[in-house]
Amino acid sequence: MKKFLSLAVLFLATTVAMVAQIDFKVSYNRVSPTELDVVFTGTAEAGWHIYSTNIPEDGPNPATFGLDKIEGAELVGALKPGAGAKTEYDAMFEMDITFFENNCTFTQRVKLLAENYAVKGYLNYSACNDQNCLPPTNVEFDLKGTDGPKAAAPAQEKKEAKAAVVEPEKKPEVKAEAPAEVPMAELTPAQPVEKAVSDWWTPVIDQLQVLDGGQTDVASQSLLAIFFLGLVGGFIALVTPCVWPIIPMTVSFFLKRSGDRKKAIRDAVTYGVSIIVIYLSLGLIITGLFGASALNDLSTNALFNIFFFLMLVVFAASFFGGFEITLPSSWGAAVDGKAEKTTGVLSIFLMAFTLSLVSFSCTGPIIGFLLVEVSTSGGSVLAPAIGMFGFALALALPFTLFALFPTMLKKAPKSGGWMNKVKVTLGFLELAFALKFLSVADLAYGWGILDRETFLALWICIFALLGVYLLGGIKFPHDDEDEKQTSVPAFFLALCSLAFAVYMVPGLWGAPLKAVSAFSPPVSTQDFNLHEVHVEAEFKDYEAGMEYAKRTGKPVFVDFTGHGCVNCRKMELAVWHDQKVRDLLTEDYVLISLYVDEKTPLPENMEVEENGKTTTLRTIGDKWSYLQRSKFGANAQPFYVLLDNEGNPLSHSYSYDEDIDRFVDYLQGGLKAYKK
Repeated sequence: MKKFLSLAVLFLATTVAMVAQIDFKVSYNRVSPTELDVVFTGTAEAGWHIYSTNIPEDGPNPATFGLDKIEGAELVGALKPGAGAKTEYDAMFEMDITFFENNCTFTQRVKLLAENYAVKGYLNYSACNDQNCLPPTNVEFDLKGTDGPKAAAPAQEKKEAKAAVVEPEKKPEVKAEAPAEVPMAELTPAQPVEKAVSDWWTPVIDQLQVLDGGQTDVASQSLLAIFFLGLVGGFIALVTPCVWPIIPMTVSFFLKRSGDRKKAIRDAVTYGVSIIVIYLSLGLIITGLFGASALNDLSTNALFNIFFFLMLVVFAASFFGGFEITLPSSWGAAVDGKAEKTTGVLSIFLMAFTLSLVSFSCTGPIIGFLLVEVSTSGGSVLAPAIGMFGFALALALPFTLFALFPTMLKKAPKSGGWMNKVKVTLGFLELAFALKFLSVADLAYGWGILDRETFLALWICIFALLGVYLLGGIKFPHDDEDEKQTSVPAFFLALCSLAFAVYMVPGLWGAPLKAVSAFSPPVSTQDFNLHEVHVEAEFKDYEAGMEYAKRTGKPVFVDFTGHGCVNCRKMELAVWHDQKVRDLLTEDYVLISLYVDEKTPLPENMEVEENGKTTTLRTIGDKWSYLQRSKFGANAQPFYVLLDNEGNPLSHSYSYDEDIDRFVDYLQGGLKAYKK
């Protein structure tokens, strides 16, 4: 337990360290009655350096100054770096880079125009060491005063007014690629854009509801998939060394507990129901603590995805035999003792709770992965509860079945070394899925540390090593050293794993790989790509795309997507790359892809009224998410809608469905409606 606690501390420290290497403070210096400086003073730990302002194109993110609000004042010049900067050749970027070590200052001068003034903004900086880089981070400030030019005393004209140092709240923000520009060379003069823009945002929820009549309920499909994911997780947990050996002992206990077999069976069924209640309660607690919207926000949050990545790596190490993730033994003893002192249904429930505690070293990592997966991709307030219900149902099923039919116990496979192979196999799978969460954070914030070929190379290694392990070529601490023969099931699983690794090899040169498209980064992140055929949106800005469509006389295909959207990637590779679909999207429609998790900040914050409350939109992703909610009444991705040049729907909305013929009919139906 001490070993696990020390590892847990290291695990959390690694997560926190991502934002703990740089410290910035803000101060204000009055340089004249009409001017003052906003001074950002940074301190970096040894080995870290902070990039300056004058960084060449295609280099790291430079330090920049941004404004949220300015009243009674104006900026004078640009952000100026202080003394002490170094310029050295960087082999990674293949260019000269200017940066600061240990300490740095950045200054932005502000000219005061009125007695009362208010300036709110931020410094955005990037920092790296020889191994890691922090995501571009904001240092915020909020300056207000009533001592503008008319109120300043003459005696203070040459005196610096030093304000109190403000500890800014650090938020990981990053600049991503700018939205696609309108190819103005192809445009012709038309009516003013302002009126058209307001029309394009007009809600069409009622029209869509009429057109969507009879369409498949995608939310129900999603919840059903989550239930089956939980069910599979529960069945996997059954065949681990912590759970399977408990089944015959527990069922035998219930059957011998009373001379009345009917009562024993009833108690065993109650025991199974208690297991379901315990795990279902865990899912409901997760839902109650976070809620659907908060869980959805976590799906692309950098720190949470890095936390999930590290957590799954720790789980994988546990399954490999590096250490045991166990709860304090006193907990199980206390609950077990309480069960012996009570009677009736409460005693059975406490026994089920004891099972949950004792088996946690095997079920904990599976539950953790399940809750992480459904919480960040379910998109529903019920997702964690539905997932845990499926898990608990699978876990409780054998207790009930063996109690109803005790002779089945004799035919059940005995526990042994094969169960440890199940644990280690799960360790490889957890390690593979951990990379998905690191990829989501990488895509949402544009770090570029895990492009497609890097991701695929790691997966090829993981599944190749899994195949070698199943054939007996690798041994872990808990494996049976005397085992020399490979079982038939292990051989076939090894064959599948090695074949899967070979299948992914062409992806290193740009092959689509539809089977892994839901997990791997998009093809656009690949540096070396021999497979040039791909569909990519020409516009990533709604107004620019609509304006272009209006002037060229084409209908619009609006794609609400996300960097962390699994089903979006599957649709793009499995459906969009079909030749018929590709021709329709690229030749007959104006394709607009709007990323609802894009972290690029808006030029200035937008405040909108929604559900009786004022909502502040800070990023481009916030803006497109609000557009989807307010205009179309939807909040899930992928979400496709066909529009005419006035922003009215041409057909029903479309979501995740890999039926190519149905998608082609959908696009052709939109064209017919547009021509009418």
